[in-house]
Amino acid sequence: MKSRLLLAVMALLCLSLMSFGCASKKVAGPDKDNWEEQERERLAKERELREKLGRVAGELGSMIYFDLDRYDLKPEARQVLTRKAEIMKQYPEIKLVVEGNCDERGTAEYNLALGERRARAAADYLVNLGVPAAKLSIVSYGKERPIDPGHNEAAWSKNRRDEFKPSY
Repeated sequence: MKSRLLLAVMALLCLSLMSFGCASKKVAGPDKDNWEEQERERLAKERELREKLGRVAGELGSMIYFDLDRYDLKPEARQVLTRKAEIMKQYPEIKLVVEGNCDERGTAEYNLALGERRARAAADYLVNLGVPAAKLSIVSYGKERPIDPGHNEAAWSKNRRDEFKPSY
């Protein structure tokens, strides 16, 4: 009898504890609405940035080319970079990765260093034109990413380049 009474008391105690447990929290209407509004604004801003990037991606993505074993900017490259700087000033949200590339001649180490100097030359030129350095980053691929796999001057001249990857 004592065990039944003890069991009944324990069951009653458990039931009372469960009924007094933590109350479920409901998201208040204003907070939920505020979050939804913030998310709508964030998505709208992201869509706007994608549209801006789409309008200028062609010009921002255009490549510049270099002579053999050189990283100085040709006049044509300076014109291309000047246009990129104008676009980046017009759209300050846009960032740009400058990728330096080389042809297959030379060692991997030499071409990585040359690719970096090429990318740095373009980035420095953009900074001199007023593009914030924080909006630019550089990477060198050396001879690892040829556009043209050929083994002649026509192929090599295409591979000695800087590529530009815009983002936001």
